[in-house]
Amino acid sequence: MPIARLFLLLLVVAVSAPAADIVVRASRSGDVLQVEASAELEGSLENAWQVLTDYGRLAEFVPDLQVSRVISRDHNTAVVEQKGEARLLFFSYPIDVRLAITEKPREQVVSRAVAGNFREMQSTYALEARQGWVFLRYSGRLEPDFYVPPLIGTYLLRANVESMFRALVDEIERQQKPAAGHPQGSIEKNER
Repeated sequence: MPIARLFLLLLVVAVSAPAADIVVRASRSGDVLQVEASAELEGSLENAWQVLTDYGRLAEFVPDLQVSRVISRDHNTAVVEQKGEARLLFFSYPIDVRLAITEKPREQVVSRAVAGNFREMQSTYALEARQGWVFLRYSGRLEPDFYVPPLIGTYLLRANVESMFRALVDEIERQQKPAAGHPQGSIEKNER
């Protein structure tokens, strides 16, 4: 009987464990925060690209992002408004930004803040196909227009980027898995 319980416990842990390993690094120089994140996940480049560039849906699965709205779109460029907050313990910082986004299809998404509460905000997502796997990289340079205490700023940034990046990776993996009775990657409207 103890072996059966151990097997059941291992099965529960295996099913609930995140599939993709995520690496996040953050640093600070003065008021400028820099962060890098990466993950390698099983799936298709097309599926990862679809999730990454579906800006209007990001608030549905990214924690603490209340609004992600496409203001305009023209071929491989977009302007997106995002509102939310970064949280750590009892600290909460508002995020209110308008991003100018340039896409290099199925390879790269580059964004920069053109309005909002950041003096500077630049980020790049890069995708690379690797024999049935997708390597997703993020790099960002942020200078908030609000005070972030030096001791917690880097940790706050790292924790929030890790949470956001994990949600993005989880959504890519979720979209990759076929739903019962549906072709791979498709979801009926009422399931969203």
